[in-house]
Amino acid sequence: MKRIFLFVFAFSFSSAIAQTTYLHCGRLIDGLTNTAQTEMTLVIEGNKITDIRKGYQSAGPGITVIDLKSKTVMPGLIDAHVHLSSETSRNRYTEGFTLNPEDFAFRAVGYAERTLMTGFTTVRDLGGNIALYMRNAINGGYIKGPRIVAAGKSIATTGGHADPTNGVNRELMGDPEAKEGVINSPDEARKAVRQRYKEGSDVIKITATGGVLSNAKDGAGAHFTEDEIAAVVRTAKDYGFKVEAHAHGAEGMKRAIRAGVTSIEHGTFMDDEVMQLMKQHGTWYVPTITAGKSVADSAKIPGYFPPLVVPKATETGPRIQSTFAKAYKAGVKIAFGTDAGVFAHGKNYKEFEYMVEAGMPAMTAIKTATVNGAELLGMSDKIGSIEKGKLADIIAVEGDPITDIKLMKEVRFVMKDGVIYKQ
Repeated sequence: MKRIFLFVFAFSFSSAIAQTTYLHCGRLIDGLTNTAQTEMTLVIEGNKITDIRKGYQSAGPGITVIDLKSKTVMPGLIDAHVHLSSETSRNRYTEGFTLNPEDFAFRAVGYAERTLMTGFTTVRDLGGNIALYMRNAINGGYIKGPRIVAAGKSIATTGGHADPTNGVNRELMGDPEAKEGVINSPDEARKAVRQRYKEGSDVIKITATGGVLSNAKDGAGAHFTEDEIAAVVRTAKDYGFKVEAHAHGAEGMKRAIRAGVTSIEHGTFMDDEVMQLMKQHGTWYVPTITAGKSVADSAKIPGYFPPLVVPKATETGPRIQSTFAKAYKAGVKIAFGTDAGVFAHGKNYKEFEYMVEAGMPAMTAIKTATVNGAELLGMSDKIGSIEKGKLADIIAVEGDPITDIKLMKEVRFVMKDGVIYKQ
């Protein structure tokens, strides 16, 4: 018995010793400074960054060395607006009647892995209960994917963007309530937030205006009263939630900002007053330029969208990039987000190209998906920069993306939480 005990103790002790890895980095973007460092060594022990050294350090016995000398190394990327449970297709509006939740879940497994392999080690999924279970499966090591901050079911008003019964016949339409994420008063708003807490959400999403892809006429009008949004925000604060607001029209944004939401998603028709309010309240802007361009392109394909969606996609989609340019020049805080799922997962990198095309420097664009994203998510103590003590979320791309932002597509190395997923 004594020998067995000693064996088990020795095995447990040796398993607890953290594996040490040296990453030899040709260029290093740490997410904090505006210049890349050259010829650096990152020391990884277990799931943490334990040291950052100048030069290519020699390794002793038992230390793994990974050669990234021809590459640019940076923190794992953060996409603050995705939908892992679905992907755009001509059949999107009928699949809810022909597929089961399990079908969507199995598809989502592939979307999640694809997202991770393109360098996005953390995402915020803003809508859909499947993401709650995906988060748990990834955290448990059952499937591969990014770290997920999940909203679960979005909160809408009756007929608003995220009312799940929009566009169906009267027999199926019914009258969804707070449990289904549909509210029409401050009391119902509070109940909807508490329901999301019960279901395991990490963050609250509201649809403060109409939306482009919902099968409803209005794409930009304000859908909540300000006291309804305030009730959401106050209740969310009690439960430790941040609140994110989908919004295209200016009036809906103003109500959401004054009520205290953390971020505005899309922001298509924001005006100067909205931008000033965002700066005054410290509200983040998550642009999703890629989604705007994608839906505008899809709207040109006959029959791809329902008739109510086509004019909204045609008008709204092309506007987001110019709005982004104005917001950036005005000094609004910006975090990277794409609305992936509205377009094919794995093409999140396109957002970098569109941001730079609109006038944002490449290093600043990368920061929106690293240090800024971490701040928006409230995770700056863990991710978003390469610093001692942070989680080892690290990626490497071919060449120098500061001189050619399109190289953000060429992700050659992915480490999340100290585990190598792509090399």
